[in-house]
Amino acid sequence: MGSGGRLRGALALVTGGGGGIGRAVCARLAREGARVAVADRAEGGAGDTARGLRPLPPTGPPHAAFAVDVTSATSVTRLLEQVQEHFGDPPGVLVSCAGVTRDEFLLRLGEGPWQEVLGVNLTVGNLGQVHYAASKAGVQGLTRSCAKELARFGIRCNVVLPGFIVTPMTDKVPPKVLQKFAGMVPLGRLGDPEDVADVIAFLASPESSYITGASVEVTGGLFM
Repeated sequence: MGSGGRLRGALALVTGGGGGIGRAVCARLAREGARVAVADRAEGGAGDTARGLRPLPPTGPPHAAFAVDVTSATSVTRLLEQVQEHFGDPPGVLVSCAGVTRDEFLLRLGEGPWQEVLGVNLTVGNLGQVHYAASKAGVQGLTRSCAKELARFGIRCNVVLPGFIVTPMTDKVPPKVLQKFAGMVPLGRLGDPEDVADVIAFLASPESSYITGASVEVTGGLFM
């Protein structure tokens, strides 16, 4: 899809924007005309993303990168302050792409990995991912609650549920396993980050103005 400028003038804050799906989302939102604040725990990765985004018109501040630890309320508060200082406005679009996995069987799962995964993913089940599944289910419930509470202010909240998407997270998976996963997908392939970014761009645009509290699967039909 080309640039339709659906988000021209909007300010989008993307957490987890340093790579994978988050980087693809930043690129897509920038092509749609948005100013993008790229936030990630790894500031270097966020900077690489920001420098690779489509340039904005000469007026106004350029895209920018910020470091954030989304498990820390203090860090998140500082992030919002920095974004407003840089752009002169609060973000009108927020895309939470920050996520981690620390796979382990339930009986071997320590408190540290449990807290880290929930802290990043929460504040799709799979073998060895009981905490990951719990965190993602929590995200859906949290989003629906926020959608109900914030609808009266015109704020919409939706969840995008990616299937097997090729990202740095999948680099650790053996090729034979990835091939098996691809064979389970009715469309016959693993997803690309851009597949997810396309849906997020739509949900962030006025074209989805009557959609809130929804969970949109981007899975190639995996869970049909």
